[in-house]
Amino acid sequence: MRPLVPFLAALGLSCATTPTPSPAPDMTAPKLTQAPRAASLISSNAADFTKACDEVLHRAKAAIAELKALPPGSDAKKLALYDDATTALSNMGARSGLAREVQPDAAVREAAEACEQRLEAYAVELAQDRGVYDALSRVDAQAFDAVTGFWLFKTLREFRRAGVDRDDATRARVKALNEDLVKVGQAFGRNIRDDVRTVFATPAELEGLPADWLEAHPPNGQGQVAVTTNTPDYLPVMLYAKSGKVREALWRAYRNRAYPANEAVLKDLLTRRYELAKLLGYDSWAAYATETKMVKTAQAAADFITQGEKATRARAEADMALLLERKKKDAPNATSVEPWEHQFYEDRVKAEKFGFDSQAMRPYFEYGRVKQGVMDVTAKLFGVRYVRVTDAAVWHPDVETFDLYEGEALLGRIHLDMHPRDGKYKHAAEFGMTVGRASRELPEASLVCNFPRPGDLMQHSEVETFFHEFGHLLHEIFAGRQAWGGISGIRTEWDFVEVPSMLLQEWPLDGEVLSSFARHHQSNQPMPASLVQQMKTAREFGIGLDTRRQFFLSAVSLSFHDRAPGFDPVAQLKAEQQRFLPFRREWVDGTHFELGFGHLDGYSAAYYTYQWSTVIAKDLLTRFKAKSMLDGSVATEYRRTVLEPGGSQEAGALVEKFLGRPYAFNAFQAWLDGK
Repeated sequence: MRPLVPFLAALGLSCATTPTPSPAPDMTAPKLTQAPRAASLISSNAADFTKACDEVLHRAKAAIAELKALPPGSDAKKLALYDDATTALSNMGARSGLAREVQPDAAVREAAEACEQRLEAYAVELAQDRGVYDALSRVDAQAFDAVTGFWLFKTLREFRRAGVDRDDATRARVKALNEDLVKVGQAFGRNIRDDVRTVFATPAELEGLPADWLEAHPPNGQGQVAVTTNTPDYLPVMLYAKSGKVREALWRAYRNRAYPANEAVLKDLLTRRYELAKLLGYDSWAAYATETKMVKTAQAAADFITQGEKATRARAEADMALLLERKKKDAPNATSVEPWEHQFYEDRVKAEKFGFDSQAMRPYFEYGRVKQGVMDVTAKLFGVRYVRVTDAAVWHPDVETFDLYEGEALLGRIHLDMHPRDGKYKHAAEFGMTVGRASRELPEASLVCNFPRPGDLMQHSEVETFFHEFGHLLHEIFAGRQAWGGISGIRTEWDFVEVPSMLLQEWPLDGEVLSSFARHHQSNQPMPASLVQQMKTAREFGIGLDTRRQFFLSAVSLSFHDRAPGFDPVAQLKAEQQRFLPFRREWVDGTHFELGFGHLDGYSAAYYTYQWSTVIAKDLLTRFKAKSMLDGSVATEYRRTVLEPGGSQEAGALVEKFLGRPYAFNAFQAWLDGK
């Protein structure tokens, strides 16, 4: 996942990029020999964070004033000043977004939220500044290279999408709505992040859980084990607990996070987005949100979801039939599989029908070894190396910092914040911190996850997630060398940003890759090839249900935004669920999935991005499958052709260059069909 910082939309910049460490940076470029230092700001106190925000705003405003005062014939200077100002604002916004999600100090989190709101206010003001728009409109794009021309085209388009050419009253209302949306979006995510729920069970009710998990969860003085809705608790319990009562209680607790707090917040979010879209001349927020994506229109997104619904129907029905067949061994009169039973019975089918015991893999995935494996595999693939930085200022002792090198050239810096704690973001995502610019600034980014701690064991699905998020991280670093910040890093169309991550998560499915790092945490023996093959065979089961669920979530995301507000979100959720049955259901009476669906904030109408990206990733994978997955030659070509250009070209053109043809649905359909 890659979260979207709302205010950046007004600047035409992508999300998780951020500010300057303390002291705040000036607009002049640092030397490339200087390591990135964004983490020092995030690890500072609230007063220093606010001061840095003040200084970035002051310097950005000064740069914009200078731009507007330039005489005719100063086109290069105009572009440089605009890019400096917006990159600094983008950096500060990204660091604020990260601090809000990871800083242990509540005062810093509050300062970060306040900074985001101030940045949003100025970003909208800037995006509606007719003087800036007119100055940039007069730049002769033909006098610059094609990349600069493309960046200028996207920049001017975002000015128009922000209402720069509207009347004063409209611009004022657009500004107010954008400012409000930042606050509402922050509240939506905060309510999910802070609502960790707990259910209690006896050790007997947790029969079936792995021994290492049980050892790490001793009962309290009343003989009860606390089980939270955090991922390291939730996932194993839903997979392995034999007690349906415990699984149901935990499932319901998870799907009631942020209830009732987000009821009014979600309504406000949808209402303000719709009003903003209508003010700017769009039929709906979905129409507004899709215009700059690869998909181009809300109707095309809906058509894609329909195509996915049809493509997954037969496979999902077959998967569901096997689940029900297995459940009937326990309950002969069963006619359906309950939501809290899906993962449990899916695991049972894989064990009993396909001979695969997922717990048999768990001992081979100790967190520390997995982390090293991810880094070793990607280093080999892309010809880079990771160097641990032990003296970096970080916001929590759990955070590890690495510099990424190619030969002796420093490419950027990454941080790994990988374990759960109170007040921290609850899912897994990559957050940018500094936008890289060629010969000026090195990119910096962080992974924020909720994995088990060193010494503890992971599920294979968590290993996949690790590779997935690392794909975002590498995209951020490799693409962070464009001349202009507005097209550097992950600045592609938003429905392309998941492609590198969806692609890289294919690597831990490969036997050769797993054999390179998956070793038993006690015996140090490599994972047997037979176990890998069993996993791959068993994995074919459930693909229909899992993929159909993703298209269901895509439909919910789009349908919440392709119509006027005032509809009942629960009724709409139920309607989409009925359309996509059978699949792993998200809602039953007494639960409120939509209020904890965090992607409704960042991705808004565009959750379809994940499956759109999977279609492209499956097509890209055909190039890799022709050779060993650890062969670096195709990876190098992919890096140079698809990743490094960042947002300097249309994403479709990058893919076509790598494949030698436009991407197609065929590889995705073949995967669904088990071919």
